[in-house]
Amino acid sequence: MSEFKVGVVGVGKMGEYHVGVLSEMREVDLVGVVDSDQERAKKISEQYKTRSYKNYKDLFNEVDAVVVAVPTSLHYAIGKEFIEAGIHTLLEKPCTDDLSKAEELFDLAEKKKITLHIGHVERFNGAVQELFKIVKDPIYIECRRMSPFSSRIKDDGVVLDIMIHDIDIVLKLVDSTVANINVIGNSIFSKRDDLINAQIEFENGCIANILASRVSQNKVRTLEVTQKESSILLDYTEQEIFVHRQSSSESQLSPGSLRYKQESLIERIFVHKDNPLKLELKHFIDCAENGSQTKLAIKKELNSLQIALQILSQFKSGRQ
Repeated sequence: MSEFKVGVVGVGKMGEYHVGVLSEMREVDLVGVVDSDQERAKKISEQYKTRSYKNYKDLFNEVDAVVVAVPTSLHYAIGKEFIEAGIHTLLEKPCTDDLSKAEELFDLAEKKKITLHIGHVERFNGAVQELFKIVKDPIYIECRRMSPFSSRIKDDGVVLDIMIHDIDIVLKLVDSTVANINVIGNSIFSKRDDLINAQIEFENGCIANILASRVSQNKVRTLEVTQKESSILLDYTEQEIFVHRQSSSESQLSPGSLRYKQESLIERIFVHKDNPLKLELKHFIDCAENGSQTKLAIKKELNSLQIALQILSQFKSGRQ
């Protein structure tokens, strides 16, 4: 079987991750990279022993597939050109910052019979894969995704940059329609959404509380699911899951102090740990070689973007 020819457009931090993984995949021929900063492109191409191109259009007749890791505002225009050229496309998340444009890209990909994949890399986290197997009937979900501020992200606030990951996972865990959304947030270090807390209420009664922050001094990536008989804690960074069962708590008042005591059976779930980005790229290439998404998959693919844009809209209207 011949190698699958792949190019990468945009080699900032995330784009370089893609280049690094693709360069190690035996089934892939990393044809080249493109970046508006040509010195950066040249440096990356030399480091990973591939070519650098001055213009992304130079890849049109060279590749079977492309990874587009440019700023969100450019996703639609660049993604559309590659799709129209019949090239399988992985767009880093979010797909676009406009739902109708995202729908247009998926419709175009379907007409061209090619794969359009959105880079929701957390889906391929080993712990998340296990979580989908053990969560049956969630009552409450708490997500915390916090990190220090980085000037690297200029195009998006926290909703489209990081919260969309948790929205995507929550929507897959809760088999119900969103009934209501409440949003509070603030702009601290930029003019965009730096701190957002969104409460999502589903028609089946489940509530999800999602916190995304880039104003914290420590990095936290956790998700906790409460069910009737258990509480499940997932750590994205460590790719670990702990299940708490039969929990009980009590307080004891002794001279000079109030003490709290909690007991539960804690089960640690075995997780096969692998590089989520490598698994995502393997999945993308497999889809590109063996068939594209169905209409049902496309509808689900856009759910997280739709909810993220609703949260962002509510935050902006609240600020005004």
